[in-house]
Amino acid sequence: MIKNNKFIGAGILTAGAASLCCITPVLALIAGSNVIIPGLLWIDPLRPYLIAISILLIGIVWFRKMMSDTTDNCNCDTSVKQKFIHTKSFLGLVTVGMILIMAIPYYTSVLYPRQDQKTNIFYQASRREMNLKIEGMTCSACEKHIKQAVNKLDGIVKLNVSYKNSQALITFDTNKTSSAAIQKAVETTGYTVIKSILK
Repeated sequence: MIKNNKFIGAGILTAGAASLCCITPVLALIAGSNVIIPGLLWIDPLRPYLIAISILLIGIVWFRKMMSDTTDNCNCDTSVKQKFIHTKSFLGLVTVGMILIMAIPYYTSVLYPRQDQKTNIFYQASRREMNLKIEGMTCSACEKHIKQAVNKLDGIVKLNVSYKNSQALITFDTNKTSSAAIQKAVETTGYTVIKSILK
C-alpha cells in the first residue's frame, strides 16, 4: 500500500501542476493581489501530458486496489478492520478531488465577482477604442483577471477579453482614462501587452 500512496501523491501533484497556470490568478484574487506569477505560464503547453500522467497514475492505483480485493476473497479472518486510507471510498474521494483539480480552468471564472457594466455618460468625441494583443492568457480565469483590473478604471465603456484570440477590445472615455492607464492595468496582472492599436 505504500507504493499506492506514492502513486496517489504523484497523481495529485501532476493534476495540480496541470492546472497551475489557472490556479494562480484565482490565488491572486483570493489574496487580494492583482498580480499573477507569469513564470508559471510555460506549464500550459504541458497540460495534456500532465493530465494523461495523472489519469495513468490513478488508474494504476485503482487496478492494484481491484486486484488486491480479488486476491483477498479467501476464507481468511477479516476481523481486523481496514483503515479508511486503504478503502475504495478513500480512493474514490481522491479520484474526484483529482478530477476537480484538473477541471479548474473550466469553472474558476465563476469565482470572480460579477461586475456589471458601468453606465457612463460620455461625449462621442471623447470615445476611443483600443485593441490590445495580450500574451500569456490560457483560460477564462485569465480573462476575468484582466477584466477585473481594467474595470477598476473610470471611463471604461465596453470591455471584451478573449484568451482564445489573445486580445482585449476596450472602448473608453478619454476624459476619464487613457490608453496608457489601461495598458498599465492589464500589465499589473502579470500578462504582457505585445501590441496596442488605438482607433
